[in-house]
Amino acid sequence: MSKITKLNVIIVTTGTVLFAVFQIWLSVDRSRQDSIESRSNTEHDGAYHHGSAQYAAQAAIGVVGTISTAEFDPMRFLTTWNFNNLPREERAKVYKETRRTDGSILREYWITAEDKDIEIAPGVVFPAWTYNGQVPGPTIRATEGDLIRIYFTNKGSKPHTMHFHGFHSSAMDGAMTHDFVLSGKSFTYEFEAAPSGLHLYHCHSLPISQHVNHGLYGAYIVDPKNDTRPKPAKEFVMVLNSFDTNYDGENEVYAVNTKAFYYDKNPIKVKRGELVRLYVVNTVEFDPVNSFHLHANFFDEYRTGTKMQPSQFTDTTSFVQGERSVLDVRFREPGKYMFHAHQSEFTEKGWTGMFEVTE
Repeated sequence: MSKITKLNVIIVTTGTVLFAVFQIWLSVDRSRQDSIESRSNTEHDGAYHHGSAQYAAQAAIGVVGTISTAEFDPMRFLTTWNFNNLPREERAKVYKETRRTDGSILREYWITAEDKDIEIAPGVVFPAWTYNGQVPGPTIRATEGDLIRIYFTNKGSKPHTMHFHGFHSSAMDGAMTHDFVLSGKSFTYEFEAAPSGLHLYHCHSLPISQHVNHGLYGAYIVDPKNDTRPKPAKEFVMVLNSFDTNYDGENEVYAVNTKAFYYDKNPIKVKRGELVRLYVVNTVEFDPVNSFHLHANFFDEYRTGTKMQPSQFTDTTSFVQGERSVLDVRFREPGKYMFHAHQSEFTEKGWTGMFEVTE
């Protein structure tokens, strides 16, 4: 006769409700139970068996299925800015650099807003509003003093804008109703890249919460002219985001760079002792606070990245929406190290990942 243990685990489904709690019944073979009993007394055996069943269930928890990276690859996004992932001919259609007489660079971008269905978990499709067909939008990177010019075209179904955190004139703010770019229309944004630091851009059309929740945001990095910080061996862009899949004002999915659990199943590979720089931007809508926690290691945090000295040395930092930090870490030992939100709900709904450290 089999012994039955009843456990609750969280799994991912592809229905209307993304995450559901299912009761899973684990049947333990009696012969295994008899074998265990021969090695221990009844009380000890019960604890051993119960623990084994719990361990088996815990080990099986996670995302079900695989997610496509054909149209958007979260691993490639980590190290992509200014469309450096594209072949030269394709890149020239969306990005151009021109050296100016003062030594700075005119950086020209062609950005398009468009409606597009995107996969945020295996088999789960979200009707997004995107910049250039992706969520997050393309990472824009310049050096302090460069001139940024963005040719923005709205091919979406709603009015959209691009609002940048940083210095610019009010005419370039993209926030007032007269700044809204209607469907089928275009606008050119132009401003000097400043101040140095880690920033973001997002749509500021109304209601802002819906435009952000639908995916209209991206990272904006301005490197200092004279960078006195240690030079990193690797740099990774991490946009913390979320999705309200049933439009009830609460998020059902949380992620780093859109794909729930992606870096948990596909760890980010780094070397022991090398300096790893993370550009972490929080765009989560509807939740007042998000966070970043790294296991077994600490990082130097450059809040907003506007100063050359770190503001703290820690393993956990918090963000409201729009806050961001540059995090520098050197992993001390080989192994796999988790990073995740220290709001457990966010972690269990997709905002978690791993670094894989080798010699």
